[in-house]
Amino acid sequence: MTSTHDISELQTNGFDGMTNAAQGSAEVTVIIVSYNTRELTLKAVETLLANKGQVKLRIVIFDNASSDGSAAALAEAYPYLEVIAHPENIGFARANNLVAETATTEWLLLLNPDTETHPGAIETLLEFSRAHPNAGITGGRTVFPDGRLNIASCWRRMTVWSLFCSATGLSSAFPRSDLFNPEAFGDWQRDSVREVDIVVGCFLMIRTELWNRLGGFDARYFMYGEEADLCLRARAMGYRPMITPDAEIMHLVGASSTKVSDKVIKVARAKASLIRDHWPRYLQPIGLGLLLAWGLVRRIGYALAALAGGSAKQRDKWREVWRRRDEWLAGY
Repeated sequence: MTSTHDISELQTNGFDGMTNAAQGSAEVTVIIVSYNTRELTLKAVETLLANKGQVKLRIVIFDNASSDGSAAALAEAYPYLEVIAHPENIGFARANNLVAETATTEWLLLLNPDTETHPGAIETLLEFSRAHPNAGITGGRTVFPDGRLNIASCWRRMTVWSLFCSATGLSSAFPRSDLFNPEAFGDWQRDSVREVDIVVGCFLMIRTELWNRLGGFDARYFMYGEEADLCLRARAMGYRPMITPDAEIMHLVGASSTKVSDKVIKVARAKASLIRDHWPRYLQPIGLGLLLAWGLVRRIGYALAALAGGSAKQRDKWREVWRRRDEWLAGY
């Protein structure tokens, strides 16, 4: 599951031991994987450094062959941090795996480049993780720039019922219903400590020892779904991932995705892979059939809506998603 690239081949900037703690003294290795998010990543690092508190961090920024000068800008702005300029885009999972291979800290923290760390978030999450070793994997609360709740910090696992609700539009019609929008915990404002199935990789803390036992991310998941697979494998080992509302960050979501249809297809591919990897064999055809129905219903629905004066952009997006259905049904 780990990358085949040798870490010695990568270009890394040195650090002065003041802002980036040397591995021997650092408590947490923070991994930020960037792709064409230069300004956002600069802000993510700025807020992380400003609000890291007393936690000793080793910060590693892995740039996946961005074309916007991200790696050079980050190296210039933060010469004391480790910036890896990789010559090709190897995906989110493999990039995190590659950096994690070098970690000797007790903890790993995965942090997205389109985030801003709020005061106390890192210290609080570390304290929470130490106090709940049975969780194995922990996360916090995410909000949008205007302070509104961003629910995408955690999810429930997919089930036949949740896919049926998604395919039929019940999840969209009743977004605040835990019954009809179960994967999103529809009635929970992320305002309490709670056990979850999946902690999203935008703000995810895990002991390095557990990460290594799990083998890190499954690198087949190029982008999206890798944290779901990791958390479900941890749950199979007896761990119970948890969220605390007291550790909060801002997260934009999807800043590195350029074409909306491509993002939808990647998410669908991840879902197909998760069904095959984590569902009983007898349920897999049902799950894949519901996933196919989800795409078809939207393809037809938005086509009809466009005829009635609705969004041509949505029609074209779902036309493209449906056209490529064999690709996403195959999974990763």
